[in-house]
Amino acid sequence: MLKQAIPRIDRTAYTPRLYMAPLKGVTDHIFRNTYNRHFQGIDLAIAPFVASINGRKIHRKYIDDLLPEHNKDMPVIPQILSSSAKGFILLANRFYDLGYETVNWNLGCPYPMNPEKNRAAWLLPHVDRIQEFLEEVVPSLKGRISIKARLGLKDNQEFGQLIPVLNCFPIDEIILHPRTGIQRYDGKPDLQAFEECISRIKHPVVYNGDIRTVEDYQRLAGRFPSIDRWMIGRWLLVDPFLPLAIKTGKGAGQNRAEKMRMFHDDLFEQYREMLNGPKHLLDRMKGLWQFFQFAFQDCSPGMEIIRQTQHPDQYQDVVEHFFQTHALCATE
Repeated sequence: MLKQAIPRIDRTAYTPRLYMAPLKGVTDHIFRNTYNRHFQGIDLAIAPFVASINGRKIHRKYIDDLLPEHNKDMPVIPQILSSSAKGFILLANRFYDLGYETVNWNLGCPYPMNPEKNRAAWLLPHVDRIQEFLEEVVPSLKGRISIKARLGLKDNQEFGQLIPVLNCFPIDEIILHPRTGIQRYDGKPDLQAFEECISRIKHPVVYNGDIRTVEDYQRLAGRFPSIDRWMIGRWLLVDPFLPLAIKTGKGAGQNRAEKMRMFHDDLFEQYREMLNGPKHLLDRMKGLWQFFQFAFQDCSPGMEIIRQTQHPDQYQDVVEHFFQTHALCATE
């Protein structure tokens, strides 16, 4: 995050600190800043990953999403995808030079990408490589490092084998998702394995995964009283009112649909200014509806019409009708 953005976290505070999870192609600076204008409760965001580049100058265009002028509204931590120590150092120090205090190393992305490169969750089984990476990287960084990880790639004991190594390094915090990489987002999170891990980790831990309702948060907070940092992912798009409800216990009131509509329209206008051409605009907005749709009741026919739109004006008319004819799901 930028040095002037937020102070160090007070772990004695009772109010939970809530993080926006990185969703590639979704939670860019336009989304983050627009969300921050319309909703409350999120304290900071982890940005979608930027892959490291070996032996090359880092141009501003490559890190456009994380330039300070684009991130004045919401505190953000850059995330780096890398298995190359030299590439990580180059990119991380570029972010520190821009004013960020911390960068995050992605050891949690569950999607294959290029498995042979052993990046993200695909690196988790290789404890020796992670140790060698940190031994080279940490002394060369101009700022702090945090890690986002899963319980393992295929085995939920893999991260546990990594903990003694991580405890030897000055890691700012560890964001841990209680599933393996091959599970992606399927199946149940393994809360027992997560509990065993956090009992051994010396660093602050952020819980990440399956916080869909206030009740989910309360149940998890009751089970893990040592955790005061929580990351919300896809369900932040389904229920953007959730973070404030977690913090205050208060719902969004009677104007939820209107607030959702205003948020959508603001995103549409921001992306229309930024993206090149109507196809890119529609692709981005339709991508958001992959998440938005779950906020509404009985929306399948309406969603199919949204997917079939071919022009921004047509899209706007269809979405306006959708909001008029579809009710939001009741919040729990």
